[in-house]
Amino acid sequence: MSNAAYQRLTHRMSRLGALGEASAMLHWDASAMMPSGGGAARGEQLATLAGLSHELFTAPEMAADLAEASAEEPWAAANLELIRSSHARSSALSTELVEASARANSACERVWREAKAKSDFAMVRPYLEEVLRLQRETAQALSAVTGLSAYDSLMEGYQRGVTAAEVEPVFDAYEVFLRDALPRAEEIQARRGKPIPLPGPFPVATQRELCRSLSLRIGLEADHSRLDESVHPFCGGIPSDVRITTFYSEADPAKALLGVLHETGHALYERGLPEAHARQPVGEAAGMAAHESQSLIVEMQASRSDAFLSFLGPQLQAAYGGDSAAYAAKNLAGLWRHVSRGFIRVDADELTYPAHVILRFRLERAMIEGRLAIADLPGAWAEGLHSLLGITPPDDAQGCLQDIHWYDGGFGYFPSYTLGAMAAAQLMKAARAATPGLDAALTQGDMAPLLGWLRKNVHSQGSRLGFQDLMRAATGKPLDPMDFQDHLTARYLT
Repeated sequence: MSNAAYQRLTHRMSRLGALGEASAMLHWDASAMMPSGGGAARGEQLATLAGLSHELFTAPEMAADLAEASAEEPWAAANLELIRSSHARSSALSTELVEASARANSACERVWREAKAKSDFAMVRPYLEEVLRLQRETAQALSAVTGLSAYDSLMEGYQRGVTAAEVEPVFDAYEVFLRDALPRAEEIQARRGKPIPLPGPFPVATQRELCRSLSLRIGLEADHSRLDESVHPFCGGIPSDVRITTFYSEADPAKALLGVLHETGHALYERGLPEAHARQPVGEAAGMAAHESQSLIVEMQASRSDAFLSFLGPQLQAAYGGDSAAYAAKNLAGLWRHVSRGFIRVDADELTYPAHVILRFRLERAMIEGRLAIADLPGAWAEGLHSLLGITPPDDAQGCLQDIHWYDGGFGYFPSYTLGAMAAAQLMKAARAATPGLDAALTQGDMAPLLGWLRKNVHSQGSRLGFQDLMRAATGKPLDPMDFQDHLTARYLT
């Protein structure tokens, strides 16, 4: 059983968890509701919370209790191990560095928004240089206590137990696969002809109502969630108060709709985390690759399947009107599973999307390792994208300014996107094998069978298992990139 020292630790972690929840809400508000004039004050608030959390976590009594604590029950033992690991990482960093990074990230993000609008990388370059300087300092400090490389130490903060040495061959193999698969998919697509455009119009008010109703239909509870608007769609908030955002285009309802389905997948994961371990490390999500698998299993694997599209078509026609032929499942598949070599990651199809992630993985690793200067980032981006997809971005807004991540200090995050896509394919394969009526339910717009399987095998597990152990427990094997390639082959190459 757990001892008194462990009980004191869990009490302290619960208080730290509440501070983290407050910070999460402030981040959501900054992106969805806050007026632009509040940015400087918000940056100071977030920096203060980050510093306070760091001081509480690295206090002498924390170390004393960790030295004395023991726990035998499996969940408690896993929680204690996670606390020890997080404490070691936090203790490697000074409060000054933590607060300086939070301030630099907030300042850089604010300038990035304007720089992106003006497609002017020079405007944000000095701010990004400061963010990178602090990220490299953080990575070196973490490396000293983790024994990992500098870049791996940052990756560990997003998905524990996965290193660049494991990711690199997976990504290299996908690049080889894509070199053959992309032109084949384009040829097959050309032979099928162009799909019928949806007729419209697409009033934002109608889109908003449809997006919310679909989000609720697939399992998100109204009294534990909100849907708002932001420049960059995201899922934020806390497990009992989940906040998702999207942006609406009157010319293309798919942007908001598919974005909401994606973020609802994230939200459902947060809602399914084990309440008994709330505000404890073991009760959190199993990492960002695991999180991305949950958004993508809803959006890509389920919502873009032939089965769900057959349900969705009539819903769209009822909302927007027009010829039923445009809303047929086959036509929607042609529209929303269209393969194209584009500049924008968030608009990419699932076949070319990993190329965008591979590019960012290589660039951010080079920046952290000191092999790529910020001044050379636009050129390196253009060269890398051309090598992967044969296209060159016409400006910075469609190049290295398009994503928020680096400008907000998110170095080491990008591999999670493609690892999550691969995991989603593997999990969907296992879910179908275990739930024979899953696709029949999707034709009725019913994701309950899929969600039930995910609740049992992924959500309820919290972070007691590492990513690979979670995949083994759910599917019988560690991450297998071939399941993703098999999925892509069946969907795009046959």
